[in-house]
Amino acid sequence: MRMRRKRNLDERLAAVSDYIIERTVLDKNMRTSIEQKDYVDFCKVFGNSNPVELEIGCGKGAFIVTLAKRNPNVNYLAIEMLSNVIVEACEKAKKENLKNVRFMILRAECLESYVPEKSISKIYLNFSTPLPQKGYEKQRLTHAKFLNIYKRLLIGGGEICQKTDSPFLFEFSLVQYSSCGYILKDVKLDLLRSNCENNIMTEYELKFAQMDAPIYRIVAYLPTDEEKP
Repeated sequence: MRMRRKRNLDERLAAVSDYIIERTVLDKNMRTSIEQKDYVDFCKVFGNSNPVELEIGCGKGAFIVTLAKRNPNVNYLAIEMLSNVIVEACEKAKKENLKNVRFMILRAECLESYVPEKSISKIYLNFSTPLPQKGYEKQRLTHAKFLNIYKRLLIGGGEICQKTDSPFLFEFSLVQYSSCGYILKDVKLDLLRSNCENNIMTEYELKFAQMDAPIYRIVAYLPTDEEKP
């Protein structure tokens, strides 16, 4: 179902424009647009050289805003495809007056056009759409197509932290990480019962937890040069 456009969306976006990294309009053909580059200067955006972490699909921003509040010495970039959704995340960050989080309205396929290579220390994938239907494999955010993009963005030793309620996506992702050269660091079959003190729940996760169903988590990382065979 198509999401209804929020009332006063343009005005609301303008009010939080200082939290949105504007991107140049690239070729509308995605296949050719990803060859164009307009890298974000993180030092200029954040005013420091602190590590940068990335959330792909931030939704309404509860996770990334809480994370940024907890870790003022880490910078956070969060992307979301829909301005209709990301505006709420920006409003949350502005209400908290956070200086270490910024947002981009962007598809994951286009990350390499804006994020420099080897500039991200951690990537968060929270409850990405499983897309279990046949023929949708390459659209899953843990398909090799995307994992190879992340590989170019992550520093050596950089991590991907994934949470999902889908056993299908969980199993699919385990295979994809291994086939793309990532090392599995921490795998949990029932995160909410594992007494994970540092877990930050998304809006979706809070609702799902009430159903008493398992949340799966995977932490995978890129081996450093010293760890490579």
